[in-house]
Amino acid sequence: MTILSMLEILIAIIMLAAGVFLYRSKPVEGESVGEERQYGSQGAVLLFVIAVIMVAHGFGAFEYRPSATELETAKGLAKLGRP
Repeated sequence: MTILSMLEILIAIIMLAAGVFLYRSKPVEGESVGEERQYGSQGAVLLFVIAVIMVAHGFGAFEYRPSATELETAKGLAKLGRP
């Protein structure tokens, strides 16, 4: 794990915390308080989605790893002189 991937995961954790803060924020003055109080915000949900994608990327889930067949094909093409 590189420094950049650790930094990416740290930023994602901060974004998750910010999303929780936005999601659970107190009602604005004049807004109803009580049982009908609804939590949530589109901004918080967007932060959650982006943070999850960043964590997956930070752990290397989106890195390209060629299969054994692709490696064999590349070696065969290299022997034929093709790039």
